[in-house]
Amino acid sequence: MTRGTIAFIDDEPRLCEAAADWLEASGFAVATFTDPQKALAAIDPAATDCVVTDLRMPGIEGRDVLRHLRAADPDLPVILLSGHGDVPVAVEVMREGAHDFIEKPYVAEHLVAAIDRAVELRRMRREVRAARWSEIASVRLESRLAGVSPAMAACREAVRVLADLPVDLLIRGEPGVGKEEIARAMHDFGRRARRPFVVIDCAPRPEQAFEAELLGHERGFVAGTTAVRVGKLEHANGGTVFFDGIERLSPALQARLLRVLQDRTIERIGSNAPRPVDIRVIAATHAEIGAEIAAGRFRADLYHRLTAIDLAVPPLRERREDIALLFTRFVEDAAERFGRPVPVLLDADLRLLEGQDWPGNAAELKAAAERHVLGLRLPVAAAPPEAGTLPERVARFEAEAIAEALRLHDGRSSEAAEMLGIPRRTLNEKIAKYGLRAD
Repeated sequence: MTRGTIAFIDDEPRLCEAAADWLEASGFAVATFTDPQKALAAIDPAATDCVVTDLRMPGIEGRDVLRHLRAADPDLPVILLSGHGDVPVAVEVMREGAHDFIEKPYVAEHLVAAIDRAVELRRMRREVRAARWSEIASVRLESRLAGVSPAMAACREAVRVLADLPVDLLIRGEPGVGKEEIARAMHDFGRRARRPFVVIDCAPRPEQAFEAELLGHERGFVAGTTAVRVGKLEHANGGTVFFDGIERLSPALQARLLRVLQDRTIERIGSNAPRPVDIRVIAATHAEIGAEIAAGRFRADLYHRLTAIDLAVPPLRERREDIALLFTRFVEDAAERFGRPVPVLLDADLRLLEGQDWPGNAAELKAAAERHVLGLRLPVAAAPPEAGTLPERVARFEAEAIAEALRLHDGRSSEAAEMLGIPRRTLNEKIAKYGLRAD
């Protein structure tokens, strides 16, 4: 195990070489950079314990490096190297979040001691974050991605494993299965949570307007504009960009996105200056991307860039055991939102819901829950006429009639018995027979 992984940035090559020699001799793993812009493109905050950067450099100054790295990971310690005349500026930068600053020329042992303190702080913060995840985040995650099926357990585990990793991914699944909710969980439970989560709907629209939305533009380079516009990719710096319906991007925009993923830079329309961006891209699709590639509508190289992680979310009909829990959650949420009481949910009601296919998946189930809270009948799928023998059909009809009566009377068996025209004792026997519940 190394003493720590360090990135050292200074525009003086000899100083970088000397720093690499004595830091490596001290037990650190070191990467040195004389170009701060290349350093920002190469540094992986998740794999770095501390960054040491000069304050005064051509092009991008140490202050810009600090801002960029804090946007990517606010917990990453950054130490500034400053000439004597830069002390007032360095003090200001300390207020902006720098871990420490050291005047040039410095004593090597002094810098090593400062790096040791930064690495120790970094490791303590990681331990605290891991403990916080294990104790609190698991409960929150189970609430966000509810479900008892193995498929949903696998989705939650994927979030636990991948949330902090700097890797792009593709989420596949039918409309309404919750692809955006999984993407948001990846963002909210990772180190990017304090930065923007930007949703980009890839529905077809005029290409120039879409390109300006993604990349931004300089003043006057888009018709009808008089100001500089920061694009969504640049706005998301340090955060996550979610492309909903990635298969609908035009070929030209696919090429633009591929370049961003390769270089981690963007160029505003009307500018030749590349701007580094630290973004995680999560794309979602309900299409069969292999067929889109074969038809020439989707780039294979973009697909391979996005599928370092490929997460498939099955539809509700393949995880029926999740329906009752999801419907109950949706009913409770809708009742709170509408200011209505939570209606009684009978076992028979939930079993009827579990028997339906829900082609709209969780989105359709949520709409049904909202209608139920507003007093409308639950959707009931008609059984095929050939399903079961005559006694079985009669029993099913009787169970559904009793369940409906109980629901209309909030589970009060005496009122349900009066509505059905049978003695309460007989009703209670049938409730027990069919596994229904009542007050």
